[in-house]
Amino acid sequence: MPVRINWPAVVATVIPNAGAFVVSYFVRKNMHWYESLKKPSWMPPAWSFGPVWTGLYSTLGYSSYIVWRDGGGFEGAHLPLTTYVFNIILNWSWVPLFFGTRRIKWALYENAALCINTAALLILFHEVNPIAGYLNIPYLCWNTFAVTLNYFIYRDNKQIPDDEEVVDDKIKEVAFS
Repeated sequence: MPVRINWPAVVATVIPNAGAFVVSYFVRKNMHWYESLKKPSWMPPAWSFGPVWTGLYSTLGYSSYIVWRDGGGFEGAHLPLTTYVFNIILNWSWVPLFFGTRRIKWALYENAALCINTAALLILFHEVNPIAGYLNIPYLCWNTFAVTLNYFIYRDNKQIPDDEEVVDDKIKEVAFS
């Protein structure tokens, strides 16, 4: 008996991970900067973030498939799936914002918006299929933890100027010398 692969479910599960792989470029490129930051003692080890996010992205993607399937596709589940698209965009944009631009405060605000969007996503997915909502409870918990972590990193590193401030100071120094 041949194995039947549910390709829509596979694609939906892979999409969030594929985007995360693309934006991980900013992490690798700026790891030296990140390692120089003060971080709270309760922060998980750096190696744990990849496996955690892979699991969370997989359940997020698979739950979007459930909503698409049970909600009547994009037409029938327009609001939950649109919320999902915004969630993925917010999630993927945090990495280049935090690591790429080194704007810890902006990343904190963006992370808070992601957390709010994730709560809405959980509710909207639950309305279509309760399992799709329940699958995202760990994602909401992790996003809440990420906002907290982002806040403590911001709080403890306020004295570190971001790249734009350094450039602005150098321009002023040259202009007024």
